[in-house]
Amino acid sequence: MSFRKIGDLDVRGKRVLVREDLNVPMKDGAVADFTRVDAAIKTIADLHERGARTIVVSHLGRPDGVRNAKYSLRPVAAALAERLGIGVAFSDETVGPAAEAAVASLRDGDVLLLENVRFHPGEETNDPAFAAQLASLADLYVNDAFGTAHRAHASTVGVAHLLPNAAGYLMEDELASLASLTDNPAKPFVCAIGGAKVKDKVGVFTHLLDRVDAFCIGGGMANTFLAAKGVNVGNSLRDDDLDPAKAIVGLARARGVALHLPVDAVVSISFNADGEAHTVPIDAVGSEMILDIGPKTAAAYAGAIEGAKTIVFNGPMGVYEKPAYQRGTRVVGEAIAEATSRGAVSVVGGGDAAAAAHALGFADRMTHVSTGGGATLEFLEGKVLPGVAALSRDP
Repeated sequence: MSFRKIGDLDVRGKRVLVREDLNVPMKDGAVADFTRVDAAIKTIADLHERGARTIVVSHLGRPDGVRNAKYSLRPVAAALAERLGIGVAFSDETVGPAAEAAVASLRDGDVLLLENVRFHPGEETNDPAFAAQLASLADLYVNDAFGTAHRAHASTVGVAHLLPNAAGYLMEDELASLASLTDNPAKPFVCAIGGAKVKDKVGVFTHLLDRVDAFCIGGGMANTFLAAKGVNVGNSLRDDDLDPAKAIVGLARARGVALHLPVDAVVSISFNADGEAHTVPIDAVGSEMILDIGPKTAAAYAGAIEGAKTIVFNGPMGVYEKPAYQRGTRVVGEAIAEATSRGAVSVVGGGDAAAAAHALGFADRMTHVSTGGGATLEFLEGKVLPGVAALSRDP
């Protein structure tokens, strides 16, 4: 990947359109989680300090191309100002006369947040006319929104083809960290992978099979692999189609990659019967539901991770949102954190994995926690991200 970096741009006195991912959780009209706001601060603060006239563009939620007060970014402007420690102006429009007037009033070092770019149908269709309207507001373009880099939208791709462009600090950091998993990673390389379904992560498995030494598999997808091997998983969540799991087992065997599967599990009679949770050997699930890996499995996975030099955590081991089923994810996370303290490179990738890492308190002990959900997944599948590809060539 070859692209300009934000430090390569002369920004003083220039109008710089910055695509950030400020798609934050909201509660009672205020920002409920500052993680994505904080992730954007380095790039915006740098532009402020270097005298740029910064114009921030982002989406919030899924307004489907129409104005909806529920998805207004106005409260995010206040949150951004609080975290930056400077005033942040807000435009009720994304493009058009009002937005143009707001931009015209900027002075060197000022920051302006535009209204939700997805209020316009041209955003998600990458409409050339809408992209041109956005581009007309600025002299330079910076994409710092890794979380939307897998979307070929007007604000992620269209504008990049119309203005001199560069990657922001977050984008640069994300790409460098994720590339460490695919470009000559230090060995041994272990992937702790969970989530609901194998079919959703076939691409991750197949792309990483040539790179990793072992997978430690949990979550609903572990049930699918177990079923593919003829193990009864009762009423547990699993894929109906077992063929993808069988194919991955065959590929792993041919390439000498270990696929670690649960030997015991935490089960219950139903998803909401937490008081009935108990541990059984994996061959004694009966008609119950598997909701977490068991303690023997967690210990085995921790042992597999202990000596790793490169580790990716790509999904929880169980229903970590419930205390009864947190232990497996917590033990695996702690093992990764310990390996990191001894010099391993650890990357948490994927929305559920990042949420689990933050919720269980081991996120800040990892080398990198990706802000991307779908973008991270597609990167690990080896796909080209449109928002990154657009930066890799001159406009």
